[in-house]
Parts: sequence; C-alpha cells; structure tokens
Amino acid sequence: MSFLAILLLALAMSTDAFAVAICRGVSLKSTPFLGALKVGILFGFVEAITPLLGWLIGYIALQYIERWDHWIVFTVMLLLGLNMIYHSFKEDNDDNCDAKPLPSSKKSFLILVLTAISTSIDAFAVGVGLALASVNIYIAATMIGLATCIMVTLGLLLGKKIGCLIGKQASFIGGIVLIVIGSITLYQHLTI
Repeated sequence: MSFLAILLLALAMSTDAFAVAICRGVSLKSTPFLGALKVGILFGFVEAITPLLGWLIGYIALQYIERWDHWIVFTVMLLLGLNMIYHSFKEDNDDNCDAKPLPSSKKSFLILVLTAISTSIDAFAVGVGLALASVNIYIAATMIGLATCIMVTLGLLLGKKIGCLIGKQASFIGGIVLIVIGSITLYQHLTI
C-alpha cells in the first residue's frame, strides 16, 4: 500500500470522529484551543491504538487465511465504507448534534473516552485488513492517530461555524475512500 493510500486511509478513518467533533462544537458557546487540542489528542490516541490491536489479531490469523486475504481486506473496507455512507444519509445521523458541552469531571471524561472508542471501532477492523495487506502498521497507526487528532481539534473549533451538515458529508466521503482503497487492494492482488 502506497504512502498516499495510507494517508487517504488515515483521513477516512478520522471522518467519523470529525463529524462527532463538529456536532459537539455546535453545542459549545466557545471552544478554547487548548481544550479542543486535549480532546483531539485523546481521540487521536485511541484511534491510533485500535488499528494496532486489529493488526495484531490479523497478523496472527494471516497464516490461516493468506490465500484469500485480499478478499477479506476488500470486504472489510467495503462494509465499513457502506456503513459510513449509510450513516451519512440517515435522517437522524447522530444525537451528538444536540449534545451539551461536557463539564470537567470523571464521569464526563469517561463519556469522552467511550465516544472516542465508539468512533474508532472501524479502525480496529481496518487494522485487521492492514495486517492482511502487509502494511507498516506503525506508520499507518501514527498517521491515523495524527489525522484524527487534527480533525477532532478542527471539528471542535469550527463546529459552531459550519454545523452538523459537513459532518454527514465527511462521513460520506470517508466511506467512498474506504471502498476505493479496498477495491484497489483487491485489484492489485488479482492482477499479480
């Protein structure tokens, strides 16, 4: 997988967290940069760890499924992409657009961590696919984490200005990117 494909994958993986951040930003009266950056770092860290865990499981399973691994990569990317596209068209895309700002407490931090985990489940599945595609997982996970950190920080800061509509569009575009990457992976393996 080329550097450009990994970069596009990282951006696609960060779109759901970006959509959540925009919707959170809509509900905030003001968002200090440092606060937005802290949330971005948390989301980026979680988003970087989950593909590593998925890669580990995929790497262990690789010896058993090596003959049809490209079909698994394609299927995982296709299903994740279709899911993201589906959610971008759902009438009630996310209740996060009505969310109130999170106060500083242990309970709100736990909610924030759970939200970060829920937006990174797809990165776990992608990590499995990356193991099957023989990608340098450290570079990919770092890029996914950095992209998510930047996108969440920007989403929180820009949320008030651009609203939840762009969150749905970002999810749609991310879904298309995942489907394209899965299709390219399948094509490359079938033509070898």
